Amino acid sequence: MASETVAGSVLADEKGPSGLRRYQAGAEEEEEHAGEGGGKSWLSGLLWHGGSAYDAWFSCASNQVAQVLLTLPYSFAQLGMVSGILFQLFYGLLGSWTAYLISILYLEYRTRREKDKVDFRNHVIQWFEVLDGLLGRHWRNVGLAFNCTFLLFGSVIQLIGCASNIYYVNDHLDKRTWTYIFGACCATTVFIPSFHNYRVWSFLGLLMTTYTAWYIAVASLMHGQVEGVKHSGPTTIMLYFTGATNILYTFGGHAVTVEVMHAMWRPQKFKAIYLLATLYVLTLTLPSASAAYWAFGDQLLTHSNALSLLPRDAWRDAAVVLMLIHQFITFGFACTPLYFVWEKLIGLHDCRSLCKRAAARLPVVVPIWFLAIIFPFFGPINSAVGSLLVSFTVYIIPAMAHMCTFRSPQSRENAVERPPRFAGGWTGAYVINSFVVAWVLVVGFGFGGWASITNFVQQVNTFGLFAKCYQCPPHPAVASPLPPSSSMAPSPSMPFIFNMTGMAPMAAPSPAPAPMHFAFPHHHHRHHRHGL
Repeated sequence: MASETVAGSVLADEKGPSGLRRYQAGAEEEEEHAGEGGGKSWLSGLLWHGGSAYDAWFSCASNQVAQVLLTLPYSFAQLGMVSGILFQLFYGLLGSWTAYLISILYLEYRTRREKDKVDFRNHVIQWFEVLDGLLGRHWRNVGLAFNCTFLLFGSVIQLIGCASNIYYVNDHLDKRTWTYIFGACCATTVFIPSFHNYRVWSFLGLLMTTYTAWYIAVASLMHGQVEGVKHSGPTTIMLYFTGATNILYTFGGHAVTVEVMHAMWRPQKFKAIYLLATLYVLTLTLPSASAAYWAFGDQLLTHSNALSLLPRDAWRDAAVVLMLIHQFITFGFACTPLYFVWEKLIGLHDCRSLCKRAAARLPVVVPIWFLAIIFPFFGPINSAVGSLLVSFTVYIIPAMAHMCTFRSPQSRENAVERPPRFAGGWTGAYVINSFVVAWVLVVGFGFGGWASITNFVQQVNTFGLFAKCYQCPPHPAVASPLPPSSSMAPSPSMPFIFNMTGMAPMAAPSPAPAPMHFAFPHHHHRHHRHGL
């Protein structure tokens, strides 16, 4: 009998000690099969075939922070220092709780299905299938719509981030051209079969994010506060809730929880993994965002990417390159569940040929590529996705699904996993779930949706769709020959964003684009006409 079938039979009887031993034995058998075949297979298993709790931790931590790390200082400028720190802690805790709920629902679904002798050897369980098996087709349809749309735009955001970041190193090509190039590069993720095969990529991705986060923190502290720095946040309600929804998006990266669990040899161990990953992520996001906001203050309101304010040197270029590689990895993380859905739709999910599956997956990349070119709004699109999609996909739906699945006494009595005692048991779980649904629905989706969509519409009205080079400054070759006394010299009456291009207080000006200041949208019409 195959190892996955052995693991499944144990899941059905996991409450007993003997069942747990059989479950572990099945996992060990799978590891042994993965290691058969000599040194080549051993090296392949080391770099390619992951499934341990450590692999899951690296996957969760790596997937949780990618390009959003660069926008968190921008959110601090919108929220203020105190609110920024509190929202990170609060949404990190909320995200860990709902990830725990998703893991419990996965175990419940898999246990029930394997009692019916269902074999998952060539099938990857996904979130919409869990909802279908536990609550019916209406829940499946809602979960599938939200999950796929979120993962689609999550992939779009990674592609936009790639084009935005590389422009800081090489501005000879506009951002749209860079989007074409990186879209083709990211399309190579079709050759990665499943989350089993992200072992080395998850490890490297987390190392790259760690370097970038601590580079931002140390470089900001060494740079010191700019002259006349101001920390005015929060200034408007719209900016406040826009920043809050970006943090909601930051800790809502568990849309791939089910797929990561299914790739584990012992999915029962996942319960606390996301919380541990979140704790590590907070050691990256809090110091970097706090230090950057302390150093640059309100200047971050016009620079959604924190790297644009730091002096250009080898350390910053290294951070940009490492983030580009990590965004490629995160693109694959977001796209892989979409690949699975598409394969199931066209009937190729159980195909053994990697080349056939890769060719069949290519149509999934095309709309992502196209949407990244239509909406190149790095920063504002994060908040929009967070409020409209993340709020339901990874907060509201899992909390409601948990309450509905275990609403009857019989279902609670036969539950594979009971809520922990420190959470108050079943009563405490229902209270926490009700709070999550109410808070995210009102604050995240309601106020956050209004603020982020208002901001997003401003970007569309200012720059238009298909912007060739979103918020790019005038080319240095055009601006530099002008003498200081020229009529075109920067002055208080000219657009603020044009003045920021020179970056006078800094020793080495950055060619990075400066995002729009929401309070003065008319300035950017002028900048758009001259600079784009």
